[in-house]
Amino acid sequence: MGEKNNLLLAVGLVTAMSVGALAGTFLQKPMVLAEESKEVWNRETFHGNLTNFQGGLDRLSTAMTGFQQSAQEEAQRQKDIISQLDQLAQNSSKNKNLTDATYEKMIVDRLGKAVYTHDGTNSKIQIFTLAEEDMRGYMAKIKLKTDKALRVTVNPSDSPKGETTAQAVKRTGAIFGVNGGGFASSTENGVTKLVPLGNAMVEGKLIGDFTPSWNDLAFAGFTKSGKLVGGIYDTEEELKKSGAWQGVSFVPVLIQDWEKITIPSKWAKSKQPRTVLGQYPNGDVFFIVVDGRQKDWSTGITLEEMQVLLLRLGVMEAFTLDGGGSSAMVYNGKLLNKPSDGSQRKVATNIVIMP
Repeated sequence: MGEKNNLLLAVGLVTAMSVGALAGTFLQKPMVLAEESKEVWNRETFHGNLTNFQGGLDRLSTAMTGFQQSAQEEAQRQKDIISQLDQLAQNSSKNKNLTDATYEKMIVDRLGKAVYTHDGTNSKIQIFTLAEEDMRGYMAKIKLKTDKALRVTVNPSDSPKGETTAQAVKRTGAIFGVNGGGFASSTENGVTKLVPLGNAMVEGKLIGDFTPSWNDLAFAGFTKSGKLVGGIYDTEEELKKSGAWQGVSFVPVLIQDWEKITIPSKWAKSKQPRTVLGQYPNGDVFFIVVDGRQKDWSTGITLEEMQVLLLRLGVMEAFTLDGGGSSAMVYNGKLLNKPSDGSQRKVATNIVIMP
């Protein structure tokens, strides 16, 4: 998504790695709190060009160990750094291949070793395990190569009671999938079927009528070019202005522009199975599914803990998808996680990735 975004990704990841060393132990790894996600940046490190970019990052990381700034001071510092990065990006096109490789390495270093990989016509997929003392799950980093790579699916007319993520992946010829947004039951002409909660969109068309946001319900989707967009939309015009091409709805928004969004107290602290959709500044899509409600396997994660985890991983934007017994991640025909219901739940929408 461009040199500026690549540079911003490096800043976010170095921030997360540096502060993580100071923040103590969370889930047996150094984690960062939201207010600690911004760092002391040394402007002199960014000097003229990116030829010695990695060395500059190392020095930057060392400098950031002195983190003691207030939130207000750090907000201004972040603005200053972004301004400097704008300048650097204008003169750094010759270093693009170098910096792309640097960012890729930095992301993967935070995620660990990939347990599954795929590099096809439409997408490049890397899947990683998440294994902590009381939390298990899977993470996926996906590079969308074409505008056909990502699809939102809605249960077909011959499956009014929904379909599992594995069924959606198989039906569409996809290689990867996660469950989508929330859903509810609706009865029409004596037929009960599952329908998407809030707004769902497939190839630029809403499924049903537009529904203004209510009870913190947020839309999360992608433009045709693969940019993650979303938020609270009170009018159909606002949603259309976002450029959304595919999308679903659930609650709540988690991260926007590396900033934690305040989570309503009723959603914030309950440990549950979760599915989250995110994006890195270089355009790579990020999915995470955390199992829960299984004492001897995984108790789940709160949304506030999820925000901290996402920031540590360098994710810039993130939205919650349906969780609980709906949470599922499927790759190459195999269900990876362990749903809390004991088997996959039939849902109204899924998000799939084409090979």
